[in-house]
Amino acid sequence: MIALQNNEETPLLQRPEQPTAKTPLPWDQLWILLLLETPEFLSSRTLTPFIPQLIRDIGVTHGDESQVGHYAGILESSYYAAHTLTIFHWSQLSDHIGRKPVILIALLAISISMLSFGLSKTFFALVVSRVVSGAFDASDSMVKSMLMDITDTTNMPKACSYVSIPWTIASAVGSLIGGSLSRPADRFPNIFGRSELLKTYPYLLPCSVSAFFISTIWLVTYIRLKESVSTRTPLWELIKGGFFGQSYSKPRQPLSNVIVDPGEVKSKPLPLCALLTSKILSATASYATTGLFQMGFNSILPVFYATPIELGGLSLDPPRIGALLAASGIIQGIFQLLFYARLNDRFGARAVHITGVSSGIPIVILFPVANALARAYGIGMAVWLCVVVQLMLKTSLIVCFPCITLFVRAAAPNRASLGATNGIAQVAVAVARIIGPASAASVFSYSLQEGHNAWSIYYFLTALVSLAKVFVVNFLEYLFGDEFRSKAGEKAKTAFQHAYVNFSHWVPMEISSRRKIPS
Repeated sequence: MIALQNNEETPLLQRPEQPTAKTPLPWDQLWILLLLETPEFLSSRTLTPFIPQLIRDIGVTHGDESQVGHYAGILESSYYAAHTLTIFHWSQLSDHIGRKPVILIALLAISISMLSFGLSKTFFALVVSRVVSGAFDASDSMVKSMLMDITDTTNMPKACSYVSIPWTIASAVGSLIGGSLSRPADRFPNIFGRSELLKTYPYLLPCSVSAFFISTIWLVTYIRLKESVSTRTPLWELIKGGFFGQSYSKPRQPLSNVIVDPGEVKSKPLPLCALLTSKILSATASYATTGLFQMGFNSILPVFYATPIELGGLSLDPPRIGALLAASGIIQGIFQLLFYARLNDRFGARAVHITGVSSGIPIVILFPVANALARAYGIGMAVWLCVVVQLMLKTSLIVCFPCITLFVRAAAPNRASLGATNGIAQVAVAVARIIGPASAASVFSYSLQEGHNAWSIYYFLTALVSLAKVFVVNFLEYLFGDEFRSKAGEKAKTAFQHAYVNFSHWVPMEISSRRKIPS
């Protein structure tokens, strides 16, 4: 069982020495899985452009502009707090009852929570809506598990490269929906000016449009998606067994749409204690720390755009923020689609992943540079150049996550435990996503206040990048030993150290003007 996985690590994680015949992709199911990648991105991206303005409108900050980022971080983290408590159980349950039922429940929960969010008038109601969505949303974890189910080591990197298509579409469409359709009665008075409903609930329209798309995906999934788990156990037997305390799976037989290795046909889902191996925990730590920085950065980015220039931001309005986020999603999707599989084949997942994590340093540097240029010259060509470069560097960070999917699969002890193994990784990254948005947004708000260190947020983000790099290197050293240091790993380490030294020399510069909150 372990030997099989060790043999798979070479094609998954490093460049193979000789070409290997690749299994054709199972497009009859893969296109549905790609469609299922859109709901979580669509819903979150729909909310992102108008959340800062929504928080101002409901009055929870009492006019204190520096607290907008703090409450935005709490709102985003509430989703992941609920997600953390349930995602492993949904993932483990899917190993027994199948992936499809769990996916259908998740899509229904997202649709309902989006409508609830649009109808909310208090901060507490907003939090409850996100908690409901997080507690039931296991769609992303299920898609990753099903992708592992229906692919093998020869075609999985190629399948991962296509994930950029729904990410691009969902990010672009969601950002445009949220940025363009929020407050429709004010922005389009000739069309929506007579609607008392949209005047009372100015953010209901974008939430409703997003919920409609997700409901359509639910219908397609119900009709067309085939189950990828070979043998399913009745839910009542699982309950009688003490919620997965024992394995009740009958001998497994492969379904027609599942690619199954012969040695894995009779494998059974393993209990949690058997999955807490050093290999799985190392892959999980790598996933969590990378996600910690990525979520911290994503939560800061729209708040940084919306914050007034004199307080450290760029003073951009929601439509422009939405357009920037949409353009970023398009760039990331095109890059991943066209180049990820080629980079993986040429350099291996480990080298691609290390390069992506290391790009976090220049990403952080560009925050204060863009604001300094905006203070000196206004929002001109130099500022837009910084924004574009930062969003392009973000692309190299995004390609880390397909690599991590390969790491998790390589760490799984058998095919029947892929869902639970992925669930462990999802729990860890959900914890990171709780800490990331709330802590980054809070540190950003702290840095804006008079008398505090204006560079606190940049120190914080740099620390997150360093932490992610440490865990990535440790995980790859665990898998490859001295071979990792002797090849691409040593080059990546040297480049990272040079970037870090340069940044640490640049950061301590004195700031000529302190940020003050206008009275």
